[in-house]
Amino acid sequence: MANIKSQKKRILTNEKARQRNQGTVSALKTQARKFREALSSGDRAAAEAALLAACRAYDKAAAQGVIHKNNAANHKSQLRRQFNSSAA
Repeated sequence: MANIKSQKKRILTNEKARQRNQGTVSALKTQARKFREALSSGDRAAAEAALLAACRAYDKAAAQGVIHKNNAANHKSQLRRQFNSSAA
């Protein structure tokens, strides 16, 4: 444990931010899973709606600083690739 008062405060605030970010990351995983389930069910319209929702969630998480913008871009690209390959 830290001895410096400001460092003790940073430890507490970092933990709060970690908890908050953990919820956002979990929501991102849920959005991606919903997209994959809609895609595997064969419902293209539902898959496209889920894809747009997932991309929006990744953009918001990147804007909030929860994940890096390149991480968001890579995940969105992968989801879009899965969607496009299902059409072929």
